[in-house]
Amino acid sequence: MVKKRNKRCPALANKCVHRSAKERLQGFWEVFDKEDDVLVCINADPDALACALAIKRLLRYRVKSVIIAHPNAICRLNNVAMVERLKIPLERLNNVKLREFSKKILVDSQPTHLPVFERIKFDAIIDHHPLAGEYQATFIDIRPQYGACSTMLVEYLRAAQLKPSVALATALFYAIKVDTQDFSKQSCLADGISFRYLFTIANRNLVRKFELTDLRRSELKYFNIGLTELKYSKGRLYTHVGRVRSPDVLVILADFLNHVDETDWVFVSGVHGEKLVVIFRCDGYRKNAGKLAGRIFGAVGSAGGHKEAARAEVPLKKLVLGDKEFTTQTLKRLATRHMK
Repeated sequence: MVKKRNKRCPALANKCVHRSAKERLQGFWEVFDKEDDVLVCINADPDALACALAIKRLLRYRVKSVIIAHPNAICRLNNVAMVERLKIPLERLNNVKLREFSKKILVDSQPTHLPVFERIKFDAIIDHHPLAGEYQATFIDIRPQYGACSTMLVEYLRAAQLKPSVALATALFYAIKVDTQDFSKQSCLADGISFRYLFTIANRNLVRKFELTDLRRSELKYFNIGLTELKYSKGRLYTHVGRVRSPDVLVILADFLNHVDETDWVFVSGVHGEKLVVIFRCDGYRKNAGKLAGRIFGAVGSAGGHKEAARAEVPLKKLVLGDKEFTTQTLKRLATRHMK
């Protein structure tokens, strides 16, 4: 049994790794009452969507209602396909009234990751990204060594002896594939165990459909711009593609460039709305993309991620450019200045 007096401790995220799955589950369940209306907040991507569905299942008979809400537009085609084919019930965060919910959960993210999350008092935080601050939530489970947050939720489900439906298993299976990039990125034994558990339950044909639905024809032009602007220096690739319809195309381009031989780092940037978005990729071996993103952009925007993959978003008004435009050369200069 998890004692509630310990659950207020900001350092609980570091202690969770020493607790059993049943203890974590019990500690999570203790946060909620039968009459609670629960809001699950996510920054919608496959891992977050799958985790939110798992939480909805865990709380099905323990609370009054569970609503999943996200602040970001879902534009990436494979994410749209996942939501539509699995019929995932979602609300936009700006359309819900926070005061109507007695309990709030943040999953696959942390309050410091987005300004909109910083304004919300969360009762539970479950995540696998590196610990980015001290939080006062009643229940905190943050395990950076895990490749996917969905792995953690599979452990919760198994501890609760709840076999996931085909739809839920498919979502979790796909999420682990995406976040570990088929186990080519950072992952641990627990990711493999959860993946194997889901293997015979998930609809793998449906997962294949999600994976193949990736890029709009209209977005091919960004590859042309990105390759035209591409600069290579000392094992590093840099490219700025200008304004983009969706920042997701920057991720696709960065992942594509990360396959290039003799490349240690990839930096891809673009402008979406009133923000500069920069995607970082590296091999994660003696390198840390998340820390580099923080060093370069942490003081002027949101920045962070894992050792091998990171992202930064900076309001254009905070970039000191004068009358000059942000270019590939600007990106290269910023990155080089902060690299050892």
